[in-house]
Amino acid sequence: MKDFFYAIEDLFVNILFAPFDALRAMELDSWFLANGFNWVLAIVGTVAFVYWMLELKKYNDNNEEDKSVTAHSYL
Repeated sequence: MKDFFYAIEDLFVNILFAPFDALRAMELDSWFLANGFNWVLAIVGTVAFVYWMLELKKYNDNNEEDKSVTAHSYL
């Protein structure tokens, strides 16, 4: 049973968190390069947010949503 938990530890420490260890090591060489990863995630999130808002506006402009009081059971 003890080996099972050591296997889980090995999976997370040596495999799944390896990219974060690489970012941590990269920060010592170049702070801007290490934080470029954060900028990429922020840009992807912003693009996804804008896309979702445009899709919601498209459905709202076509009056496809039922906005009556009894449209949803939890209301």
